[in-house]
Amino acid sequence: MEIKGIVFNIQKFSIHDGPGVRTTVFLKGCPLRCKWCANPESHLLKPQILHHSKDCIHCEKCAASCPEGAVSLDGGGNIRVDFAKCRGCLTCVRACPGRALSCEGEEKTVDEIVEVCMQDVDFYEESGGGVTLSGGEALMQPEFARALLQELKARDVHTAMETTGFAPPEVFAGVTAHADLLLFDMKHWNGEKHREGTGVDNTMILENMSRAIAGGKEVLPRLPVIPGYNDSLEDAAGFVRRLREVGADRIQLLPFHQFGENKYALLGRTYEYESVPALHKEELERFRQVFLDAGVDAFF
Repeated sequence: MEIKGIVFNIQKFSIHDGPGVRTTVFLKGCPLRCKWCANPESHLLKPQILHHSKDCIHCEKCAASCPEGAVSLDGGGNIRVDFAKCRGCLTCVRACPGRALSCEGEEKTVDEIVEVCMQDVDFYEESGGGVTLSGGEALMQPEFARALLQELKARDVHTAMETTGFAPPEVFAGVTAHADLLLFDMKHWNGEKHREGTGVDNTMILENMSRAIAGGKEVLPRLPVIPGYNDSLEDAAGFVRRLREVGADRIQLLPFHQFGENKYALLGRTYEYESVPALHKEELERFRQVFLDAGVDAFF
């Protein structure tokens, strides 16, 4: 039986998801609920319906057509989808005359993904690039992620994974064994604050990072710097301590941005960081200097 996974985007010519020119494959499903997440459509491990209100003619055909009763309209005329009931049949999408509904997430086989990725193999070879698995969190679909990475490695393609590291050690090791590079998120150095911002503790995350580094895996810790959450100079010092504990001597700083703000409205969700100003590199020089003074290579 062919192994299948749920993918919500395949982005070609990526230059920020590892070395060289890359194809980034976004898998659905994530165990974290970061309040600033730029890809909220990735959270659930199944297709999700998005409502484009500007195209809605309020005919209510979507609600009438749903066999599970998962679609309804609120008092403001906005579509609401109960994802606990929704099974992704897309009946509502097809029933919408204004094309105000769309779907994020589609079932794909390993071979289908590899075929798309190999279309750009010449670019990988010329630039030292390859394929990166992102999400969501690829570790939420371990069998599919492992098979996909194995097939790409069999074709001599450089592989990378963007990961939260939040998975049981045996799952983490089984998948990441086939990745040449781990782009490893660090959300907060403090366990309590980590849970406050993401919904989970960071103990297992740090343990997986430490094991990967000790095992010789190339790991690049990456820190999304979030206003009011982890951007103080005291936080920078805390991250330095954690990096030393796991054996890392470099970190990439990712200034907070608002690229995903509009997606929350499409999903009918509240965005806690609405209208929070984006951060810029220039604003983080003192933050970065804390790492540099401690001998940690911090860069953007």
